[in-house]
Amino acid sequence: MTSPRVPRLLLVDGHYYLYRSFFAIRGLTNSRGEPTNAIYGFVKSLRRMISDVKPDYAAVIWDAGLPERRTQLQPEYKQHRDEMPDDLEVQQEPIQQMVPLVGAASLFLENTEADDLIASYVIEALHDGMECVIATNDKDILQLVRPGVSIYSTAKADVGEGNGGFKLLGEADVRAKWGVDPARIADVLALTGDSADNIPGVPGVGGKTAAKWINLYGSLEQLLASTELDPKTAEKIATSRELIEQNRQMVALDLDLPLPLPIAGMKLTPRYSELIEALGACEFRSLTAEVEREARQRKSEQLNDEKSESDGMGEAISTAFQTPEIRPQLITPDSGFSTQGELFQ
Repeated sequence: MTSPRVPRLLLVDGHYYLYRSFFAIRGLTNSRGEPTNAIYGFVKSLRRMISDVKPDYAAVIWDAGLPERRTQLQPEYKQHRDEMPDDLEVQQEPIQQMVPLVGAASLFLENTEADDLIASYVIEALHDGMECVIATNDKDILQLVRPGVSIYSTAKADVGEGNGGFKLLGEADVRAKWGVDPARIADVLALTGDSADNIPGVPGVGGKTAAKWINLYGSLEQLLASTELDPKTAEKIATSRELIEQNRQMVALDLDLPLPLPIAGMKLTPRYSELIEALGACEFRSLTAEVEREARQRKSEQLNDEKSESDGMGEAISTAFQTPEIRPQLITPDSGFSTQGELFQ
């Protein structure tokens, strides 16, 4: 007897795929000259993820400001990033409105970054016995990888040849790529910093050196507490100790944020008719036709399932009436049953 399938939750880093879609497809506009490249790329990417991962529940999580705890520690955090291009900004809201039509929830939490809200959902899902797949390119998120939590990737360096064009990266994949266990990724980042987020690292310490130190001493805490460092390492640690401790707090993920929507409310439910209308308005002819075919197929499958269920029920009833011990009886006023429907209560 096969064990029941573990429910799967897909969590998507919205802004990562927003930018990725925008820069991957350039020059796509509708007949009114309005840019639609990011909308097209995002919907295609999300639908592909759903096809690859086959989740039971899904949500796209959006950045909604920076948490005060990080900006107080390092006021320059993410301050060097360019403003969103105008051609992308006008597509952001339509994308966010289209996500529920594809079937996933579209969520954010004020003054919260997507990776923190994703982390809080992962902890909740694991508590509920679910499997989690995270679609992101954020290095911080790698610290969440463990049994039941993987990273969705379509990068050729991760996927290799074949494999359906995607791979779910687990603990061994993270270890091979970073040289440390996922739980120690934050320790490495505390030493190296993260230029993408404007977090400075220890001068002269790159990823390989940081991983070597963490593996040698076991953890960042043990590295900082060690009295047996070689003179060169000891000098670097002593000079940058305050920065390292600060960085460790910066890259720590929030794991207990209030969730804007219960996971039960994220049941994957495509709204085909509305999605087809929205895609048609964007003038995505081939994508609209693709969704129309899928909608027809799903409707046919649903009708077949309902027919099979109905046929099975009819057969069961017929079999029951053919069993000698179970015979239909004529109910009359003298049969002892009320005419007010007590049989069905």
